Amino acid sequence: MALQALRDELVYYYGYTQGRAFSVGDLFSRTSAKLLSQVSSLMTIPLPLLSFLAVPFFGSSSTTVSLAFFLLTWVTLVSTHDPLYLELIGTLIIKIIFFVLPSLAVLGFDSLIPSLSASIKSRGAAQLPTQLSSRKLRNVIFVSVFNVAFSVLVQGLCDFVLTEVLNIRSAIRVSKIPPAPWPTMVKEVLYGLVCRGFLHYFIHRNVLHASPRDSVLSRWHADWAHSLKHPFSLASAYDHPVCHLLTDWAPLYLTTLFFRFHVLSWYILTAIVSLEQFFIYSGYSVLPSQILLAGMAKRTDSHYATGGKGNYGRWGVLDWIFGTSCPGDADVVDDFQEEVGRRDIKQHASNMIGRAGETLRKDYDSGRRSSSQGRRRSKRQAA
Repeated sequence: MALQALRDELVYYYGYTQGRAFSVGDLFSRTSAKLLSQVSSLMTIPLPLLSFLAVPFFGSSSTTVSLAFFLLTWVTLVSTHDPLYLELIGTLIIKIIFFVLPSLAVLGFDSLIPSLSASIKSRGAAQLPTQLSSRKLRNVIFVSVFNVAFSVLVQGLCDFVLTEVLNIRSAIRVSKIPPAPWPTMVKEVLYGLVCRGFLHYFIHRNVLHASPRDSVLSRWHADWAHSLKHPFSLASAYDHPVCHLLTDWAPLYLTTLFFRFHVLSWYILTAIVSLEQFFIYSGYSVLPSQILLAGMAKRTDSHYATGGKGNYGRWGVLDWIFGTSCPGDADVVDDFQEEVGRRDIKQHASNMIGRAGETLRKDYDSGRRSSSQGRRRSKRQAA
């Protein structure tokens, strides 16, 4: 009996261990398949946007093919993914591609080749991120990346509350048929940039730069963002998470909520804002646009160097209108006049008008000669 009981116990535990091994293996295989499926879906989400952005670089036939590919891919994505999932993952991918990765790459360049980087910084070596302590630099990197992810999370929570709790439409429109690039998407992007600029300026000036004794938000902003005297690209997202939401995320999201932009317009706006932050916080004196980005970068640097005494807007237009530019700092009008003088735009315009007038005169003279020759030929034939 004892041997039989021992045998039964061994058989039981053997079967138990076999079942456990099977369940663990099955769980591992199912988890791997699920993870692979999610990664594949993440890789397909940027394809419509990338194909749409590639359209202007091809000819007419290629443009038709690109548009057809874009439309087919977009319809497939919208049909197979939840709209909220599509919105959030697309937003996160765009921020990573257009802000996080370039900012980390520039940070690596500044750290690995400081002598070369300092030569193209507007304030030289003083503007290098390596001037910070290693602990402070790690903190800036962590908080900045966290704020980027946190803003996407808050966006998802807001949309979830709108659609699932309040049972109203989502803030961002997701449809199978994308809007026409002209004029719908162009107007949405322009509305978004203008309204976002207004909201950012007034929130930044009146909320985050109010009296520190009267506003906890102002104290947070001063203790976090303005602990840096010379920012760099990644530091554009370095602030208290609440302050970051107010200045960087809320202006664009509230504008989108009011107008209910299409998700593709939201993608484009997110990409533009991400690139804007990357360039104007970089501290480099060599930028793609000398008429706009260079002036924005100088005003941003002055805002931090003076501890927030002015230059609250991004483009500088509202600072010029309301007189809140930093003392002694060039405003947007000065930048434009300098660019006009440097490029001699008036002379170019005069030359273009002169060439156009000369072309019209030549066409007119050739037309008169051809008509007179035709009349003489008809007279000879009649004679």
